[in-house]
Amino acid sequence: MKAVRLVETGQLLEMQEVAKPQIGEHDVLVRVKSAGICHSDAHYRAGVSPVRSLPLTLGHEVAGVVEEVGSQVSSVEVGDRVCLHYLVTCGDCYYCCTGNEQFCTSGAMIGKHRDGGYAEYMSVPGRNVFRLPDELTFEQGAVLMCSAATSFHALQKAEIKPGETVAIFGLGGLGMSAVQLARAFGALDIYAVDVDQTKLEMAEGFGAIPVNAEAGDPVGKLQRLTERKGADVALELVGLPLTMQQAVQSLAVFGRAVIVGITDQTFEIAPYADLLMKEAQVLGAADHLAQELPLLLEMARRGSLDLSHLITATIPLDAGAINQVLDRLGRGEAGIRTVIVPG
Repeated sequence: MKAVRLVETGQLLEMQEVAKPQIGEHDVLVRVKSAGICHSDAHYRAGVSPVRSLPLTLGHEVAGVVEEVGSQVSSVEVGDRVCLHYLVTCGDCYYCCTGNEQFCTSGAMIGKHRDGGYAEYMSVPGRNVFRLPDELTFEQGAVLMCSAATSFHALQKAEIKPGETVAIFGLGGLGMSAVQLARAFGALDIYAVDVDQTKLEMAEGFGAIPVNAEAGDPVGKLQRLTERKGADVALELVGLPLTMQQAVQSLAVFGRAVIVGITDQTFEIAPYADLLMKEAQVLGAADHLAQELPLLLEMARRGSLDLSHLITATIPLDAGAINQVLDRLGRGEAGIRTVIVPG
């Protein structure tokens, strides 16, 4: 089968011919119908966030059709439309048993620690496979598995309450999902912060108040726009020291900043002004949980989460086309989400 793989860190991905995965009795073989290209994939290629071993097939946002089912799998059948939870875990360690499987001591993320979805087929354990509602396309199902799921988890970490205000820094796939999910969780006002006017207009269409960071200091604007001179919750989804600092500085008293964006750099916090005098919190949010996906899928099925506008381009399973998207993501120029659609 064909697979687009990272062969060497810092180099372009390459198309390779590899063997179709063999499955065990607890596994499922999926024919990939869609694989989203996430900003994290650009970090993996560049080495900002290291992968486990090379060569490796990238791609952790995956939806497809069940091709084969192991003898011990009863949750899905051949022909089912499915989307894949990207964290493969043991189910037995302390973190798995306490509902925090993203820290599984032997956990492996598809597309980072084991082969992912930039391929014609891939295999995962049966517990990683979730039925895709008929109301959602394969492209939407793929994006849901990272962009929406990670934003969902970040909002859960923030313990958002009905009537609170939320500031979202970065309007990529995660940000556009976060705007809608924050509204579904009961946020009263949602402020969308970015430098891209097209993205700001789309966020406004979802009910957010746009804040163009290129037109002036977004922290000062958020303080002027909000009744309590800051947001109750700020999500940082960009991965830049500047936006991380701005997210923290934009908080109101008792505010919570959740850092989601990936970077290998640090940012400064003024403990007295930013934290102590507000009793503010700075939290990290890593990935998401399998237990969160059924509700997220149901919200999308019912239309509480509109994914139709988040997919701005589709491309074939082609190394050159994928590398071009990763280049644009690295420069901050790509659309909201590009999805690979194998032929």
